[in-house]
Amino acid sequence: MTTGAARGPQLLRLVHASPGLTRAEVAHALGASTGTTTEVVTRLVAEHLLQEGAPTSGGRRGRPTRPLSAHPQGPLVLAAVVSHESWRLQAVQLGGTPVAATGGHHDGTDPARVLAAVRDAARRTARRFPGRVRGCGLAVPGLVTDGHRLHAPLLGWSDVDLRRAWPRDLLDGTGTGTGTGTGIDGDLLVAGNDARLAAVGESARGAAVGARAALHLHLDAGLGGALTAGGVLVDGARGTAGEFGHLPFGDPAVRCGCGAGGCWGTALDGAALARALGEPVPRDPVASSHRVLDRAAAGEAGAGAAVRGVAAALGRGAAGLVNALDADLVTLGGLGVRVAEVAGDVLQESYRAGLMAFRRADPPPVRAAALGEDGPLTGAAELVWSRLWPRC
Repeated sequence: MTTGAARGPQLLRLVHASPGLTRAEVAHALGASTGTTTEVVTRLVAEHLLQEGAPTSGGRRGRPTRPLSAHPQGPLVLAAVVSHESWRLQAVQLGGTPVAATGGHHDGTDPARVLAAVRDAARRTARRFPGRVRGCGLAVPGLVTDGHRLHAPLLGWSDVDLRRAWPRDLLDGTGTGTGTGTGIDGDLLVAGNDARLAAVGESARGAAVGARAALHLHLDAGLGGALTAGGVLVDGARGTAGEFGHLPFGDPAVRCGCGAGGCWGTALDGAALARALGEPVPRDPVASSHRVLDRAAAGEAGAGAAVRGVAAALGRGAAGLVNALDADLVTLGGLGVRVAEVAGDVLQESYRAGLMAFRRADPPPVRAAALGEDGPLTGAAELVWSRLWPRC
């Protein structure tokens, strides 16, 4: 039998996923008695982890119910995302709602300056909420190894220590961060690839909520993503699973920046569109892709043909991954959303043609990601929260 103490993390997970649940709804979901649920809720309210809202009848007879939500003095996590030209940071409370946000731009030349900007913003935010920051998550556009070392070839960054994004006084508890004197444990400092964390966000609060096995594909300067199983990220041996752009689904004659030939990402990116149009390789492949997509949407024949080629390659590769991973849903993020908007018929036709025959009668749907640019931020916060529950 699960003890009342063990019910605390379970109850917090439920309210985090669905703020506004009542005691009765929580008791039903947990299979717990009314008395046990009341005891646990009372303790969590006293510890400033939850609050109960004003009583409401909910349109039903009987005693009024009180919705459960984040306590106004409760714990927060800091979530940040760095893109190729900007950064953003949020303080996120239980339930997934940001209570503070800031951001800025960078030219990508100096990782130390970018991390310093994030660090300063984190320090200012922690000072606004003394004693409340419990963990930090950072999403970045590149390969993250050892949990904190970034390799981002498109930015020209190599072996960047992402722990420098967080203030020292926040980590050791000596300054204005946690206010506990103990600081934040290392396993509550999360860093990961932005596409992988976007997959976490979509599974927790986006288009993949409830999926058993969701495949997320994020097209930007390259192609990344992840598989989540029951909402949990599939990591791989070194935490780098999801480098789908380096599967050999492209033209073997085209060399990838990773050193291999025929990578799938080289059939989907701005350079692929430029090759199809007979144009020079763009210096900014993301901006160039947007321009070509705009031209295709406006009816330009050549741009339309180039985008249809990318759509066919994207659909074919997605089908291959569904066949291999047995995903029941595919979500598209980044430029993938626009490709689907401009050439969705081609993408779907290529996708269905690539599926194994037994899957075609009821193919796993391909949907646009719901969270957009907030996906990596949401995922970074969710990953930190998932590590916090056992400590509550």
